[in-house]
Amino acid sequence: MPDDSLRARIDTSKPHSARFWNYFVGGKDNYEVDREIGDQIKSIFPGLVDVAVTSRRFLGRAVRYLAVEQGVRQFLDIGTGLPTADNTHEVAQRVAPDSRIVYVDNDPIVLAHANALLTSTPEGRTAYLDADLYDPEAVLKAAAGTLDLSRPVGLMILNTLGHVADHEQARELVRRLMAGLPAGSHLVISDSTATSEGMIAASEAYNASGAVPYHVRPVAEITGFFDGLELVEPGVVRVPEWRPEPADADAAGVDAYCGVGRKP
Repeated sequence: MPDDSLRARIDTSKPHSARFWNYFVGGKDNYEVDREIGDQIKSIFPGLVDVAVTSRRFLGRAVRYLAVEQGVRQFLDIGTGLPTADNTHEVAQRVAPDSRIVYVDNDPIVLAHANALLTSTPEGRTAYLDADLYDPEAVLKAAAGTLDLSRPVGLMILNTLGHVADHEQARELVRRLMAGLPAGSHLVISDSTATSEGMIAASEAYNASGAVPYHVRPVAEITGFFDGLELVEPGVVRVPEWRPEPADADAAGVDAYCGVGRKP
């Protein structure tokens, strides 16, 4: 249970992105205010539920690709969100038990549930950092307590960069994070995109709710996050189209794009 100081930081009077997303993927860590805006947005744009579900599936496919095909054994997951099924460490350690994972978030809601992210195989290790995306160097310094930053790292930033309003600032934050990781590291990104009127309307409704705004971007701006990296096939594509599995076949039209890039 969160202590009193942490509980004081949790605002249940406004919708919250982690709780809102948790509601969409079928979780129970949300409040009435999150469900109300969730139901409102589902009435505007039902497809956002598919974005949430397929983005979670993409996380699993990307982590398995890095662990199995690229031999990556370290993951830095920024913008962790609330624990659900198949978190990054569970996927990674299922195929590579010696994997190490550091989760990063600065949200009191996520911090209150962080213990659920700290289970680990005996061979591996997990850690949680209460840290801020806007200070990449501090994130890397703290992560070095668990990860060996002289060896490749899978940097996961899923459904998080939309909270950074200015695209150039978001690109610079990504650049600074990747600058602190060695060759052979990979960047994994997914975000909702301004690729339909329904998604744009859903984003506007969410931002008007009082929650921390989330900005949907053109696909070209998602691609720009991978400048200087070697894009892994099939490149930047809709989330269900990145190395799809049978469960992804019925959700090909979602308004979210993703990609994986390797640092040369």
